Amino acid sequence: MHVAVFTGSHDGPPSHREAAAAFARDLAKAGVGIVYGGGHVGMMGVVADAALAAGGDVVGVIPQHLVDDELAHPGLPRLEVVGSMHERKALMADLADAFIALPGAAGTLEELFEAWTWGMLGLHAKPTALLDVDGFWRPLLSQLRRMVDDGYLDGRRLDALGVVTDAAELLSFVDGYEHPPRKWTAPSR
Repeated sequence: MHVAVFTGSHDGPPSHREAAAAFARDLAKAGVGIVYGGGHVGMMGVVADAALAAGGDVVGVIPQHLVDDELAHPGLPRLEVVGSMHERKALMADLADAFIALPGAAGTLEELFEAWTWGMLGLHAKPTALLDVDGFWRPLLSQLRRMVDDGYLDGRRLDALGVVTDAAELLSFVDGYEHPPRKWTAPSR
């Protein structure tokens, strides 16, 4: 099993780095591989370094322009270099059995929402979750709840988005995951 980890290219506060490292170590100890953005900087580097140090399987997927900027992690056993950010996300989705977003910024949100939306549209039936460190995702969850309350988002979709605090909770969530029906289905004929 491989989990796609979406997270930031900035360091964030110490508690976030510590939680990310513990999460990656615990996945590695459980025999779960990590697929991530292939960088050596910020939270991405923390995740990769911790998993590698624990003997984990880590696959990086990075676009050539970021390799050219010298952001690729030099110690990865497998680094897939692709042509664009679109190709990066598609390959990460193909290689992963589940998705999780750790604290990050706009890119993390974009990756999370794309993976989650692909599931809504029936392009995959893989679990998607948030690693909630220090309540980081609580404001987003409040906004998503508002979307449900205002009729923009089906409550079943929000209920299917996991909110976990560590690797053990993620693995439990994945084991019990039931994918909601597709958002759109063709009318009966």
